[in-house]
Amino acid sequence: MPQSALKNAIARYLDARHPGENGAFATAVDGLALMRNTRTDVLNHMVYRPALCLVAQGAKCVMLNDQVLHYAEMQSLVISVELPGVGRVTQATPDRPYLAIALEFDPLILREVLAQLPVRPAPAAPGLGLYVEDTDAALADCMLRLVNMLETPVMLAVLAPLLMREICARLLTGPHGGRLCTLALPAGHAHRVGEAIRLLRAEFARALRIEELAAAANMSTSSFHQHFKQLTSMTPLQYQKQLRLLEARRLMLVENANVMRAAYQVGYESPSQFSREYTRMFGVPPKRDALASRSLGMADIQAYRVAA
Repeated sequence: MPQSALKNAIARYLDARHPGENGAFATAVDGLALMRNTRTDVLNHMVYRPALCLVAQGAKCVMLNDQVLHYAEMQSLVISVELPGVGRVTQATPDRPYLAIALEFDPLILREVLAQLPVRPAPAAPGLGLYVEDTDAALADCMLRLVNMLETPVMLAVLAPLLMREICARLLTGPHGGRLCTLALPAGHAHRVGEAIRLLRAEFARALRIEELAAAANMSTSSFHQHFKQLTSMTPLQYQKQLRLLEARRLMLVENANVMRAAYQVGYESPSQFSREYTRMFGVPPKRDALASRSLGMADIQAYRVAA
């Protein structure tokens, strides 16, 4: 069964290189990470990049503003645009940990594969920039071959790019291919909103006007605001606020910044406003959160970085 083989391959790889550790672990394939978690009480605040996240064992949920998506074994979370959100493993134990694989999309490969398809999927109606779908045996087999290939590095350079293309082709021709193709098409809403998101991520500490973001997306302000909200479930201002708070948390946890320095560095002029909004997002005041969280491993903390 693909699920059993994939689960065993992920566990074998992680046991050999990261025994007993929880987290998301990068591999020799750019954009490919394997995940293991034995806990269900940890909230992981991060920016989700366009990617395929396939669960081999356990279950997880992602909270995006007022949206909650649940996915479990042999289901995949497909993300078509960068989104700040909160993830939590919902099914895992030390004996039966959560195991998953995540593969970031390369827009260039998506475009090349899309151009070669005999019939393009019809672009889907505007909607949220992530969705859950059942993973069929063929796609699971692609992911299994990719994980197994990590054990034979000499083959990676030749065969990994071919597998990436096959994975993209299977997703684009699958039941939700129309939603993913908007990421690959330059005229697609996801691609154009993504240009504005890149500006937001690069300059989140600066006050950005909606007209400037709309221009980056090559849209009118009204159209941009509408499509941004449909894709992300939040306004550009709410999106920017989450980026600022995520980066502030990283500064305190990784660079040992104090609350005032973190607040000013991410664009807040009022430390009290920063503290209120931080508490609203993370559930605890910034100073208390930093003191309690510094015992986390670097693999966990680095997930908060937004200024890539």
